[in-house]
Formats: sequence, C-alpha cells, structure tokens
Amino acid sequence: MALILSSYIFSEVGFNNIAFAQQSVGFREYIDQFDGYSLKYPQNWIQVRGAGADIFFRDPFVLDENLSVELSSPSSSKYKSVEDLGPPEEAGKKVLKQYLTEFMSTRLGVMRDSNIISTSSRVADDGKLYYQVEVNIKSYANNNELAVMPQERVVRLEWNRRYLSVLGVENNRLYELRLQTPENVFVEEENDLRQVMDSFRVNKVTV
Repeated sequence: MALILSSYIFSEVGFNNIAFAQQSVGFREYIDQFDGYSLKYPQNWIQVRGAGADIFFRDPFVLDENLSVELSSPSSSKYKSVEDLGPPEEAGKKVLKQYLTEFMSTRLGVMRDSNIISTSSRVADDGKLYYQVEVNIKSYANNNELAVMPQERVVRLEWNRRYLSVLGVENNRLYELRLQTPENVFVEEENDLRQVMDSFRVNKVTV
C-alpha cells in the first residue's frame, strides 16, 4: 500500500490565494499501453516530466492544480481487486493517512487540519470496480513561531486544498489517479475535475 500511496508534495507554497480558474476548454486523452491505464485531462494542462509520478499534468494558470498517476510495483504487489484495500471507507483512511505523512513539516508552528469528505465505489463501463476518495487538507502556520508571548504568534492559513483519488486494480497492480486543486478553484471546476475522475480506466497489459 505504501508503494502506491507514496507521492510528492506539489506546490508547498499557498498559491490558492492567487489562483484563477479557467473555463472548461475540452479534454485530451492520455493512454499508457505499457503500464495499462488511460484518462482524460484538460487540454490546456501541460505535462511535467521528471516530477516523480508515472505521469504528471498541471494547470499552467493555477500553479497549485495538478494530476498524477501512480502504480504499485509489479514485482512486489499482487492485488486481485481494489477490495483488497477493504471497503471504500477504509481505503479513504489509508489515502488520508498517506497524504498527511507526505505533508509532515519540520517547520515549527505548522499544523494540518484534515477530513475525509467522501468515499464511494462504482463499476465503470469496463466492468471494473473503482474506489473514489475525496479529502480536504488545510495547512496553518504562525508568523513568529519563536515568539515568547502567545499573542505574538499569529496563526494564518497557508493553503486549503481538495484532493481527489481514484483507485483501481489490474495486472496485479494498484493504480491511483490523484487530483489536487485549491478549494476555491474546485468550486468553479468541479464538473471538469469529476469528468477526469470518471474517465480513469485500468487496462489489461498484454505481453
């Protein structure tokens, strides 16, 4: 589980305060025949190479908005179904726990506030079962963590993000689509982001 749910901290700086959502501009399809998955993504998003994930796209205008796909190792994982993670509620707890592990900070005075918004399962048109998990994480920090007097330590919101995950299993591997977006942008782009989630498919790899 740690292999697939290990990820990367994207855009640690709180860009959500200056994020401006773009109107829907249509979608492109990305197909990875070698690893066995496909998805649709907003056609104005750009691919970023060397970001660590199997594939990574980001919004060129909203710097804190991106998507990535991660896979468990074919040599060390033997998943038969996404139900190997337990019910959706248990999978959601694992997803959130991994996010919080990734966002652990060594800075003094940093706090994370998180909650699971929803977990669900669905059978897509390919006949396969997928889990969907949505979480919210807020990051707070005080402006003077070394101050002696409490009144000198003012806590401020650094960022407030929605994380959306889709989990599927094929080829004995666990696949995870991850979407990250500022909460204020999610409100405006929810329909497009849910279309991306619904488009994610895992496919049998033929050797």
